[in-house]
Amino acid sequence: MNQNQIKQGFVLAALFNIGGVLLFSRGFTNTAINEADPVVMSNFGLLMIMVWGLAYWGAAKIDANIKWLAAAFALEKLVYVVVWISWLSKNSLAQLYREDLFAGVFFSIYGANDLVFMLFFAYVFFRASLR
Repeated sequence: MNQNQIKQGFVLAALFNIGGVLLFSRGFTNTAINEADPVVMSNFGLLMIMVWGLAYWGAAKIDANIKWLAAAFALEKLVYVVVWISWLSKNSLAQLYREDLFAGVFFSIYGANDLVFMLFFAYVFFRASLR
């Protein structure tokens, strides 16, 4: 993966965080997401996911070594993956789909999405570590 592809990966992560929250929360009006996980996915939590997206966007603009920033991003994504797996083990996706299609899709994919970007950020960290 070359430097330009890495920068595009950071932009893609930003777009998924910002666009995904805005789409699935219907601009913060979808209370089904908030009710399904009132701690992590409150409107404040969703806003913070978007702030992380802005951080990824900013990282895409950095030309210097971002090794430790990528490590922090990988750790942040790991936390969301663990929370997602825990949520799935204690809740019913089928019930959430019955309540709200957007919330069901959101909870079906957000952890898998975070896993993909966690691996990407870890790759960036380890790639920089080998130099």
